[in-house]
Amino acid sequence: MKITFLGTGTSTGIPFIGSKHPVCLSNDLKDKRLRASVKIDINNSTLIIDCGPDFRQQMINSNCDNIDAIIFSHEHADHTAGLDDIRPFCFKQGPIPIYAHSRVLENLSKRFDYIFNENHKYPGAPSVYSNEIIPNKSFEINDINITPISYMHAKLQVYGFRIHDFAYVTDLKTIDNQEIEKLKNLEVLVLNAIRIEKHFSHLNLKEALDLISLIKPKKVFLTHISHLLGFHSEVSKDLPENVYLSYDGLVIETN
Repeated sequence: MKITFLGTGTSTGIPFIGSKHPVCLSNDLKDKRLRASVKIDINNSTLIIDCGPDFRQQMINSNCDNIDAIIFSHEHADHTAGLDDIRPFCFKQGPIPIYAHSRVLENLSKRFDYIFNENHKYPGAPSVYSNEIIPNKSFEINDINITPISYMHAKLQVYGFRIHDFAYVTDLKTIDNQEIEKLKNLEVLVLNAIRIEKHFSHLNLKEALDLISLIKPKKVFLTHISHLLGFHSEVSKDLPENVYLSYDGLVIETN
């Protein structure tokens, strides 16, 4: 399984528009972050988790020419706003399967009415097959088993996803013990860590490290990062030996 980090930034991306913060002015490419998303290549299939406003550029950057499915963690714009940009894939492949909580599917059908409303479908619009993710129920895409992990992003329910010994968990603030158990015995965990100071809806760095100590994965890559976490090169020096900052374009492989 190959995981490509398409974007590793928080909802505003880095640089933050108009900011003179030193991280936003950095020349280090690892400090420049598009909105959070990953591409997973496994068993001759390509899966995308989240399709945000930088999706078009991410597809170009990663030389992606095929998508077997898009899986949505939740409905916030930084994770869904790029849905229209799947059009080139639809022109070539036909409708793209999407997977999400029923609440998220309903939200998308309202925001992208011209995609979902077959009676008023705009010519040239993307086409999708909607699939509901059921809490506590694994699902399959092309014989790939995926386990949803449910947690809270402030007061909003969000899904993370486990595939084999890999899990992608973003926009997490609180999580129940029964869901933590689903994240045990991981080779690789991707987890959000937005900044140093506490945040009302995201883990800060300390909270992320505390959760990592409970889950005990072999390796962790932090994502959904804001400029307020600090410079990539400096923060990396102070992390535990099995914890790394992800960056846009990073490619890792696992079982």
